[in-house]
Amino acid sequence: MKKIRVLVAKPGLDGHDRGALVIAQALRDHGMEVIYTGLRQSPAQIAQAAVQEDVDVIGLSSLSGAHRTLFPKVLQELDDRNASDIPVIGGGVIPSEDIPYLLDKGIKKIFTSGSSTELLATYIMEMIDPKTSSKKPPKQISHIGIAVENIDAALSFYTDSLGLELEAVEKIESEGVKVAFIKIGESRLELLEPLNEKSAIRKFLDKKGEGIHHIALEVGDIRTRLQQLKQQGIPLINEEAKTGARNSQIAFIHPKTANGVLYELCQHEGSDD
Repeated sequence: MKKIRVLVAKPGLDGHDRGALVIAQALRDHGMEVIYTGLRQSPAQIAQAAVQEDVDVIGLSSLSGAHRTLFPKVLQELDDRNASDIPVIGGGVIPSEDIPYLLDKGIKKIFTSGSSTELLATYIMEMIDPKTSSKKPPKQISHIGIAVENIDAALSFYTDSLGLELEAVEKIESEGVKVAFIKIGESRLELLEPLNEKSAIRKFLDKKGEGIHHIALEVGDIRTRLQQLKQQGIPLINEEAKTGARNSQIAFIHPKTANGVLYELCQHEGSDD
């Protein structure tokens, strides 16, 4: 199988390339051929090198703050050489507010400083050969779980004050929780009441009081999702899916991964990627 060829480049006057060198080595470790153009390259030099080296993808790294100008210039130089089919990704110190602008200009993806080289390598491989990818974004927010001391006492606000519809109430003995399903559009609010002292909801209430407990994302093929997350080094509370409400399959991602937010992956019957 032909190796993926990646051009790693530092456009502009940025004089630091430690990060770029780390990325280049990481991609080589994943079996890719990497051409590094060195420091202080102009957009024209980068585009010309990409064409001459017949690369599959260009990775731009910027720490100088000039990414809003230089990244689009690289795209223009590629277009001038009839090489606009070469995808360009970017990374470095790039403020989040600049990411939509760069994507709109044609950069395929921006990897922030918190992104892992494993994610970068996986993205490149799946971009070059989409058949290797089984990963799709979550379909929607399945529900938001809200911990309450007593469903009967809490329900009136949702059904009377907000006018939402109560669909059903279910006890999940294995989890020690009683759940009220409240429909809102295509998603749900789930009120979670502990059934016993061992319930995770009871422990949550004792520690934090009533409030949002978790956000559930609807996915297909939850088993493959969990395998992918484990390969990426994402900490999981549940490495295998378990049975949740309404015969769904669920698993929780550790909140330290997502800024303290507890996320649940949720797959219902008949839901496939």
